[in-house]
Amino acid sequence: MNPKPLRQSWLNSTVVGIGLASLFSDWSHEIATTVLPAFLASLGVAAVWLGLIEGVSDGLSSFAKLASGHWTDRLAKRKPVLVAGYVVTALGTASFSLATAAWHVLAARAAAWLGRGVRTPVRKAVLAAAVTPETYGRAFGFERMMDTVGAIVGPATAFVLLQGLHLGFRPVFLWTLVPGLAAAALIAFAVREKDRKKVASVSFRDGLRQLPQPFRRFLVAVGVFGAGDFAHTLLILLATQKLGPVLGPAGAAAAAVGLYAAHNVAYAGFAFVAGWLADRVNKVRLLACGYALAAAMAVAIAVLPAGLPMLAAVFLVGGIYVAVEETVEDSLCAELVDSSQHGMAFGVLATVNGAGDFLSSVLVGVLWSAFGVPAAFAYSAALFALGALLTLRVKLGSRGAA
Repeated sequence: MNPKPLRQSWLNSTVVGIGLASLFSDWSHEIATTVLPAFLASLGVAAVWLGLIEGVSDGLSSFAKLASGHWTDRLAKRKPVLVAGYVVTALGTASFSLATAAWHVLAARAAAWLGRGVRTPVRKAVLAAAVTPETYGRAFGFERMMDTVGAIVGPATAFVLLQGLHLGFRPVFLWTLVPGLAAAALIAFAVREKDRKKVASVSFRDGLRQLPQPFRRFLVAVGVFGAGDFAHTLLILLATQKLGPVLGPAGAAAAAVGLYAAHNVAYAGFAFVAGWLADRVNKVRLLACGYALAAAMAVAIAVLPAGLPMLAAVFLVGGIYVAVEETVEDSLCAELVDSSQHGMAFGVLATVNGAGDFLSSVLVGVLWSAFGVPAAFAYSAALFALGALLTLRVKLGSRGAA
């Protein structure tokens, strides 16, 4: 009688390596992001430059994700592109230390985000290839959890370097090289990419057409939800405004930062739980529940009195629903599309999410300014709820094209 074959653990060298790389890379750029507004102010730069830097960088990153996703499916080996993406991001971020004008920062941030955009669909495709479809949720949940730990450690590190060690802005930017290059080294030495056959070269348009119908329905749901999914830095603004009359400006600002830290802890803590659940229940329904949770949060902001307990609940629920959203979207994307098209699928998904992030934050901000908080978050709640309903139209178990 032949012995049972050993079950391969999903927590293998590649999953751990990619998870740690996400932690170190996010650690690196969160240090820089925390310090960047004050550094620009020291250069005598107006606030409009910060918006321009972020907007140009995010736009370039979204384009890079789309192009990289299409291109990476044609490669027999994806890992060299992944390593290069992490190296470019690390060097671009550290080069802030050389800037003497705002356009220098713009060029450096654009280069860093170009590397980030190139590597994103490649990383997700390599991660999906390293595990079985039955463990996609845990693998992507682990990666999201580690990434968010980096987002928690980064601002704390910036505070220690500035306040504890009394370093200037430029040495702090140079310090970002340590975790940034560590991320690239982890990809180079810990990730074990599986052999794969190159996919026949097709045009970008044909590549899009070959994506299966269930995935396209999924993208519609993601796009609708994303059009309401505002940047959660707006929650910091909400808390600062609502708590100001009670705690004073300084107290409200401190409380808002503390609430946002709790938001990130909730995200990190629930990302793996969301992945574990995704491997055990219907992913479509789980994602719809995550979207519905976001709708409930937005409704609460629109209609409930904004005291400290309510705001604390909003920040925690915000962290939880983002953990579900990002983890389950990635694992569902991997399940809906054949592995030969994973790069393309992840690139398109990332671009749709990027466009939604930009659109939603602008629209929510405009509605907030013009009509007040209830109108802004009622808009988000409506799109969140519609996104949940559209998600339920996605059918699992079929990858056939339309």
